[in-house]
Amino acid sequence: MKKIIKNGTIVTAADTFKADLLIENEVISQIGQSLSAVDAEVIDANGCYVFPGGIDPHTHLDMPFGGTVTKDDYETGTIAAAFGGTTTIIDFCLTNKGKSLQSAIDTWHAKSKDKAVIDYGFHLQIVEMNEKVLSELPKVIEKEGITSFKVFMAYKNQFQADDETLFRTLIAAKELGALVMVHAENGDVIDYLVKRALKEGKTDPIYHAITRPPEAEGEATGRAITLTGLANSQLYVVHVSCAESARKIAEARDKGIDIWGETCPQYLVLDQSYLEKPNFEGAKYVWSPPLREKWNQDVLWNALKTSQLQTLGSDQCSFDFIGQKELGKGDFSKIPNGGPIIEDRVSILFSEGVKKGRITLNQFVDLTSTRAAKLFGLYPKKGTIAVGVDADLVIFDPAVERVISAETHHMAVDYNAFEGLKVTGEPVSVLSRGEYVIRDKKFVGKLGAGHYLKRAKYGENQQSVGIETVSK
Repeated sequence: MKKIIKNGTIVTAADTFKADLLIENEVISQIGQSLSAVDAEVIDANGCYVFPGGIDPHTHLDMPFGGTVTKDDYETGTIAAAFGGTTTIIDFCLTNKGKSLQSAIDTWHAKSKDKAVIDYGFHLQIVEMNEKVLSELPKVIEKEGITSFKVFMAYKNQFQADDETLFRTLIAAKELGALVMVHAENGDVIDYLVKRALKEGKTDPIYHAITRPPEAEGEATGRAITLTGLANSQLYVVHVSCAESARKIAEARDKGIDIWGETCPQYLVLDQSYLEKPNFEGAKYVWSPPLREKWNQDVLWNALKTSQLQTLGSDQCSFDFIGQKELGKGDFSKIPNGGPIIEDRVSILFSEGVKKGRITLNQFVDLTSTRAAKLFGLYPKKGTIAVGVDADLVIFDPAVERVISAETHHMAVDYNAFEGLKVTGEPVSVLSRGEYVIRDKKFVGKLGAGHYLKRAKYGENQQSVGIETVSK
């Protein structure tokens, strides 16, 4: 059915204006004043913003970790994402040494099959680099449209890859047109600090943060940047949490190295003191990198304002407090790492960023949607509002006030990391390719309606999509 969105204020990364939108055959077919069409449903967006659907470039759904599996899968995770104004996610596909990359991709296709209610794609983990892996990469890009590879520099004896693997991945990515992503923490140093803390009887959740100091993140970020420059490649640093890492990225960009940085809402509004909550409550806030001292928040907000960090991911990786986080009672290193963030990503950035004057409305759209679309090969079909693009749209009430709570969220997990936080602004209705997923704050989507997205290569048609690499 045709739809016309009327009376809303359209906001993109570049413009803010009043206009109507006509939606036909999954795309925006017209933008103008006083639009009409036979048999079109009229949606009144009076008093609301109309944003391009959010793109979350960093999620972990149905992912095994620490002897358990994340609570939110592709059904509950994508429903929660939609309630929060996100219409596309890019999830991380984990691989295993000695096994084909395609087998891992097939596993992730099985996880998502007939479940996702919004569109999705995959990043691919690289845990080893050899001739077999190198021979598979062109097929991964051409057949699967996976054009981003993730390397972990932490989680020793689990996910961590060595520097040679990272360097060879960077070289291959440059040749093949892919973007390399890093979890930047010094896993060897952290492993030593964790073992020493446990030996000294320091077992509470706060020691998760103390044994993963910001210096370990800053050092790994700097090392990854140096290797990127040496390989003349491109790098995206995920979940930047602290000043040390943010400054390394800013310095590298000033030198013309092709570096991009992501932060997450948890690092903007929560701090290390949450891990000190009594009765093991601090375990709810255990993820990596850990929460930092509160003063880091100002550094991160300033980096967003000045575009030294360019995207906002959720790093959604939810585990129940009861039965899952509790696995680490008496040993903080056994607490499953991760939190439930996917649903509140957009609202927190709007409330804490736009409403408090830290970023502009157009920067908000860029951070939550447009920049990720450009970096990860989805633009211009996703990430903006224009004629011919997918009708992924969020009708957003900027005036409504609410309190975030596990009692009202839509994630499957038994707590909310932002419990009690008052926010202003909330999605009212969310459309994916012109069809309602959320209508008047109620889920009306269909399981399996989300499309798997094959993505373009990094830098493909760079000028036309405005990716503006920093390379000089």
